[in-house]
Amino acid sequence: MSTREITFAQAIREALVEEMRRDERVFIIGEDVAEAGTVFKVLVGMVDEFGPQRVIDSPISEAGIAGLGVGAAMTGMRPVVDIMFGDFTTLVMDQMVNQAAKIHYMSGGKLKAPMVLRTTMGASRRSAAQHSQSLHAWLSHIPGLKVAIPSTPYDAKGLMKSAIRDDNPVAIYEDKMMYQLKGPVPEEEYLIPLGVADIKRAGDDITLVATSSMVHVALDAATTLAEMGISAEVVDPRTTVPLDKETLIRSAKKTSRAIVIDEGYEQYGVTAEIASVIADGAFYYLDAPVKRIGAMNVPIPFSPALEDLTIPNAEGVIAMAKALCGKA
Repeated sequence: MSTREITFAQAIREALVEEMRRDERVFIIGEDVAEAGTVFKVLVGMVDEFGPQRVIDSPISEAGIAGLGVGAAMTGMRPVVDIMFGDFTTLVMDQMVNQAAKIHYMSGGKLKAPMVLRTTMGASRRSAAQHSQSLHAWLSHIPGLKVAIPSTPYDAKGLMKSAIRDDNPVAIYEDKMMYQLKGPVPEEEYLIPLGVADIKRAGDDITLVATSSMVHVALDAATTLAEMGISAEVVDPRTTVPLDKETLIRSAKKTSRAIVIDEGYEQYGVTAEIASVIADGAFYYLDAPVKRIGAMNVPIPFSPALEDLTIPNAEGVIAMAKALCGKA
């Protein structure tokens, strides 16, 4: 495949454009998605090609547009519901948790809701407590929903295309600080199956399981650890549901140590679930307890100095890895 370097935002846009050209049932609805191209300018120009009937600017009602999305999906369409900030998924919980996730089960398989909930996650944008949270663990908790958390432009495009084609409701959380991140993306069409983890860097001494932007934190930490004589393997689950348990356990068995890094709140979060999977599946191979690093259990501050303290960083990962490897 021939590749070129494009941004995370461009990769998302390409995926949506390709799928809308391929399948006329696909449409986008959300606040400021058409004329403004979203608040992050990811969808700029799409309304010019597909028109306002397929790129639909909605009223300011997350509950309303999610409800429209569920209804459209149940009647044969494949909507992409755009929720501007992941914090606002609080307003779509009934539609996603009680309707989209359960309609296939409650109808005895006669109905389905093939829709994508596209939203954001991530702090460090100085957007304060109501616009900076990473709440992907919430929807990961619900049977019937799939959840993707891409960390690179390549993954973002491949996962988005698979999500649109999936017959289940899928939530995709995009870290808002990564939209300008560049990476290689094939020019030819490709899909990334939901539920397949990716080893972003091979290593022998410790496994760093990281999600979304934390993959880059883990990779930075791994580079520094290598200079200290510690070989770190970085594993990106890419989806929390389905979770590729086999790859996570295999890596931990290989290295005998593991740290899980996620930007969601540490309490009752993604780090706890993945750490439990590794501790259970690789127990007899581990030389140290599975450790985890998540966001501090406090509202995310507006103050830049304080906000930066609340989320995981490479220095914290390095210190914990050195301690686990007996080199602190």
